[in-house]
Amino acid sequence: MNEIYAILGMILLIAGIIDFAWTTLWPDGGAGPITKRVSLLFWVLLRWLSGGKSSLISLAGPIILIATLLTWILLFWTGWTLLFAADPASFIDTNDNNPISWAERWYVTGYLLFTLGVGDYIMEEGLWQILAVLTAACGLVFITLGVTYILSVLDAVTQKRAFAESVRGIGDNVTEIVSNSWNGKNFNDINLLLSSFSSQLSTLTSQHNAYPILHYYHSSKRDEELAVSVATLDEVLTVFKFGIKEGYGPNKLLIHEARSTIDSFITTLRNGYISPAEMAPPPPDLDTMRDKGLPVVSTDVFLDSLEDLSARRKALLGSLRDNSRKWPD
Repeated sequence: MNEIYAILGMILLIAGIIDFAWTTLWPDGGAGPITKRVSLLFWVLLRWLSGGKSSLISLAGPIILIATLLTWILLFWTGWTLLFAADPASFIDTNDNNPISWAERWYVTGYLLFTLGVGDYIMEEGLWQILAVLTAACGLVFITLGVTYILSVLDAVTQKRAFAESVRGIGDNVTEIVSNSWNGKNFNDINLLLSSFSSQLSTLTSQHNAYPILHYYHSSKRDEELAVSVATLDEVLTVFKFGIKEGYGPNKLLIHEARSTIDSFITTLRNGYISPAEMAPPPPDLDTMRDKGLPVVSTDVFLDSLEDLSARRKALLGSLRDNSRKWPD
């Protein structure tokens, strides 16, 4: 028995199981320690290689997801191979009596792990037969949960783009959205949409907490980029809350709910290692809204209100810069 191989194999298996279970079965835990570091490593590398091009950055999510899956496969496959290698007689080649090579060890372990069976090799009776069953069980659980994890992530990506397109559908920028919400008397026409946006973004926030890899999924199209839509929606809510005269704005409770949901989303940015910008973005253009006849407050009063929102707006700007997007308006 080679104790070194056995110990190394156990370490890799335990590390793989903890990271895999942490990432796929613990929604509040985010990504596992290994997955988190692999994701960040590939993200930094891809950001550097992309040179700020959104078309290349859009490939980051799929590449990081594949890298995560390959990391888990490597941990399980290598761990079980080393464990079987601890005993040269752990399995027998039924075709000949030659010594078992490392290629054969990888071959047998791979067949067991991916539940394909090994007809030309026989496991040694006793402990190694039990470990062979455990290897197959480990592979079955990995394949089942791995496929479920992939489908969940892809479903969340689709919801991200649907939300972004919904926000984009009511206007290209902050000024246009606010103007389109005005019915000549007040802004109550947007109340139903604010309720819908809050519900959708709340779901997306929960998904980003459960699957931090979503932070690395970016669209090559600006209209489908979640960071842009969230920043745009938050600026619209800021105008409604601080820039519109009393009695004209949308339902205050809906504004509070939507802003609270965005607060929760901003909290998830830390899980994606997204740092706030050093300076706050420029304020919304109230002068243009005033020229369109909208009931806005004075610019000075509005700018004073923005001082308390500096940290919030810096965080959203940092999210945009992370995927090479510009601030709305």
